Amino acid sequence: MRRALTVLVVLAALAVVAAWGAWTWGGKLVAEPFAFGAAGEERAFEVRAGESAGAVIARLEREGFVRSARVARLWQTRVLGDPPLQTGVYRFRSPASTLTILRMLRTGEVATAPLTVIEGLTIAETAEAISRTGLGDAARLLEAFRDPSRIRDLDPEAADLEGYLFPETYRLPVGVSERGIAERMVAEFRSRFERDVRPLVAPGDSRTPREIVILASLVEKEAKLDAERPLIAAVYANRLRRGIGLYADPTIIHALKLEGRWDGDIRRRDLAMESPWNTYRVLGLPPGPISNPGRASLEATANPARTRDLFFVADGTGGHTFTETYDAHQKNVAKLRALEKQIQNDTAEPAEEAPPPAAAGAPAATDINPTAGTGTRPPAAKRPARPPSPPAAAPAQAPARQGAAQSNGAPSVVQR
Repeated sequence: MRRALTVLVVLAALAVVAAWGAWTWGGKLVAEPFAFGAAGEERAFEVRAGESAGAVIARLEREGFVRSARVARLWQTRVLGDPPLQTGVYRFRSPASTLTILRMLRTGEVATAPLTVIEGLTIAETAEAISRTGLGDAARLLEAFRDPSRIRDLDPEAADLEGYLFPETYRLPVGVSERGIAERMVAEFRSRFERDVRPLVAPGDSRTPREIVILASLVEKEAKLDAERPLIAAVYANRLRRGIGLYADPTIIHALKLEGRWDGDIRRRDLAMESPWNTYRVLGLPPGPISNPGRASLEATANPARTRDLFFVADGTGGHTFTETYDAHQKNVAKLRALEKQIQNDTAEPAEEAPPPAAAGAPAATDINPTAGTGTRPPAAKRPARPPSPPAAAPAQAPARQGAAQSNGAPSVVQR
């Protein structure tokens, strides 16, 4: 009996020693860096949706990333508790230990690619820009961007995601779907709006997030200087408050783009176009955002400058001059026209010979003079403004754009 007991004790001791040795050996095996390529070389590995952990670990061995799938699987189940492995594309850098690889798969440290989306793009332009980086297909991206369900709780009237794709530099997982990209950009908008924009809205300001986004999209298209964004937002807010048409050139451009007629110039006849986006004819905000505004424009719209200005016009240096009265605005328009004329005179080349006279009965030249706003007294709400002035002859060089909230001749304003 005593002998049998001694044998059992010895066997138990040997088992413990063997287990300890196996544990030590296994621990060393999974912790030791394993070279599966030249030092610093990166190789991709994809965990597919629905693939079991055992199948993933077996592939790791077959593709040369780990020494022993059996040891790796035992460590995964017995030591780590068999946590799920996250799907996605990974990049492992040689040499890497089995512990490192299992940790990355467990925590989802997938490979990412940078994506920078600039401010002021429409959803169609955003889809094209992203597709050029190779991160998605333009048609599938646009389909995802046209689904407003992701923003329905914040904007029940949204027809698509225009205005809600936040411009930012992202790190997106390699292989992310087009819908995943849309979800990421909308999530970023939500986060930034709640953190940076909503706190700036003054108490008692009853504007909805949709109204702020629409107006910010106009500010985004008008402003070139960050310091002017609150001023431009204030001009628009003041005109809305007083029932004055916005006269925003970017809305004309947006309408022309929607009709496939935008060629880089706004012409007088465009100001009279029948379109709900034409803020020279329709009072109030346009039907929706015309671009995806960035943080600066959203903040400026949420908290515009304290000013009574109703007009702004380009100053010829990249900025604008802001005024409260129509007469002061007209003086600034005249200064801009004089500057434009001086530039034309300085850059024009002398003609070598006079052009031949027009043939008798020849048709009149087409009006190609872009108007982009040059200053008309704003019409009162629901009352017609004075009719458009006759188009001027086309200058040798198109005049510089003058901003919004003004025009050469205003078509009738109608209530939307």
